[in-house]
Amino acid sequence: MGPLGGLKLNVRQLNYRLPAGPVQTSNFKPFKRMANLNIDSIKANTFDAIVIGSGISGGWAAKELTGKGLQTLVLERGRDVKHVVDYPTTMMNPWEFEHRNRLPLAVKEANPIISKCYAFYEGTTQFFVKDAEHPYVQEKPFDWIRGYQVGGKSLLWARQTQRWSNFDFEGPARDGYAVDWPIRYADLAPWYSYVEKFAGISGNKDGLDTLPDGEFLPPHEWNCVESHFQKQISAKYKDRHVIMGRAAHITKPQPIHLQQGRAQCQHRTICERGCPFGGYFSSNASTLPWAAKTGKMTLRPNSVVHSIIYDEKKGKATGVRVIDAESKQMMEFYARIIFVNAAALNTNLILLNSTSSRFPNGLGNDNGLLGKYVAFHNYRAGISGEYDGFLDSTTEGRRPNSPYIPRFRNVYKQETDFLRGYAAGFSAGRASRTNQEGLGASLKENLHKPSLGGWYVGSHMMGETIPKESNFVALDQSLKDPFGIPQLRISVAYDDNDDKMVKDYLEQMTEMFTAAGFTNIRTRDDKRNPGLDIHEMGGVRMGKDPKTSLLNKWNQMHAVKNVFVTDGASMTSTSTQNPSLTYMAMTARSVDYAVKEMKKQNL
Repeated sequence: MGPLGGLKLNVRQLNYRLPAGPVQTSNFKPFKRMANLNIDSIKANTFDAIVIGSGISGGWAAKELTGKGLQTLVLERGRDVKHVVDYPTTMMNPWEFEHRNRLPLAVKEANPIISKCYAFYEGTTQFFVKDAEHPYVQEKPFDWIRGYQVGGKSLLWARQTQRWSNFDFEGPARDGYAVDWPIRYADLAPWYSYVEKFAGISGNKDGLDTLPDGEFLPPHEWNCVESHFQKQISAKYKDRHVIMGRAAHITKPQPIHLQQGRAQCQHRTICERGCPFGGYFSSNASTLPWAAKTGKMTLRPNSVVHSIIYDEKKGKATGVRVIDAESKQMMEFYARIIFVNAAALNTNLILLNSTSSRFPNGLGNDNGLLGKYVAFHNYRAGISGEYDGFLDSTTEGRRPNSPYIPRFRNVYKQETDFLRGYAAGFSAGRASRTNQEGLGASLKENLHKPSLGGWYVGSHMMGETIPKESNFVALDQSLKDPFGIPQLRISVAYDDNDDKMVKDYLEQMTEMFTAAGFTNIRTRDDKRNPGLDIHEMGGVRMGKDPKTSLLNKWNQMHAVKNVFVTDGASMTSTSTQNPSLTYMAMTARSVDYAVKEMKKQNL
């Protein structure tokens, strides 16, 4: 059994029984207490804290809350996934897959959205939400990639972990788009250090003010062409840098990682199947088992959150309504504080569906901004090329990481006709060529003697999009999901700023590739839909003013003080960095504040 294997879920439920099949909530009315309701049943469903979601931020909320002594209920809408034992394909060889690890045509045709995701293949289908399982309305084309299981998308993420800098937190204040962040880098810096040490982040001390250094394990190695590119860019550009990516992989285990039962990354590069070594950070391998060890966590999978309960007399949230995914029963759980970590768009959905006389348009939504100012990362552009040098060298082994080019546009001043900027990935490799001529013994002999081709190079863009009121999510007024909950209507699109950024990225990277001596340079704009970046953010943004934001500097709802949102929904802007490390740091910081406020009897 894995670390979670001994955790039995025996939560008593309020028997509000619904008919089999899809839950009908069109006539749903707020629960009223009945005189003969068993008070013991209410007590059994009462906790100090409730966490909605068990992914990257939810796992951290669970770890921190239980570590501070709070009896904590963690609600996950998907099935249970235990570390190691529930990774069915993690040790399989390519020839052991029925379709050689490729998706059958029938699966692709049934899942036109999720099939676009790079990580969706025969070895990972168990960790993705299929298109028909949770329908949504695309008012504008949007590819919503989801993972409903204990651990969420922490089993599937790309594991890139860069800190934000003051340039990122100050962006909205400088150009006037969105609202000013209520925090700065100094507020998060100690919390970045706190979560980095526990999670295990590999990287190099690069000394860049645009990308602050962290608490790093040894970095991954460069190959010779990547090093060549770094040196050429450093010599030709004073404001552009190529660094080794910072990734949540344990390159040299520290005592804290061994205490978690995790081992050194084996560089298998099949991370999205689940890592039995715990070599990369996931909720399943790290935070959830740590929380379970305290004896303070109750983990309840198959629990689809319907809404948050608001008590108008008390002026605060008192609990959560849940539909059991297996029995279709509706039940309630209660707590003094609630952390909403369902992933950005589902967090918006839950809050929008949490209506009452006090909040008819969604919990805490006095200003009408809930669900608005959604943003994402622009991954549309890429570039490739070739290099004729270093033909006496090649790579050996595999590496779950690659170099990274931090943002260099519009950092110290506005220098382009578009706002904000972009970061980029970069990698180089050398392909082998196989001679397939001949028959029988001669063909076999040729296949056993592959030759090396030339070096190839490539880069992809990660651009910051500007949060706009016209980019929003809302509840559909008629369509329901299989649980009777309103479907999410998504209206998110690129704009002229994004197009200009793509053009600039392709121009600048072409110039940089040329300067490094690369040839046969090819650019692309694949016009992919928003959402395929899997970095959607916003809708419940942080800010200083309750009139223009939903959350304060502690990720606490302005209008409902005992509800906290620390996942991607809380983001005021998107920066160019991968966001997950910031979610971790904000969650740990927010829990620390919430527990202190509880002790002061303020919550």
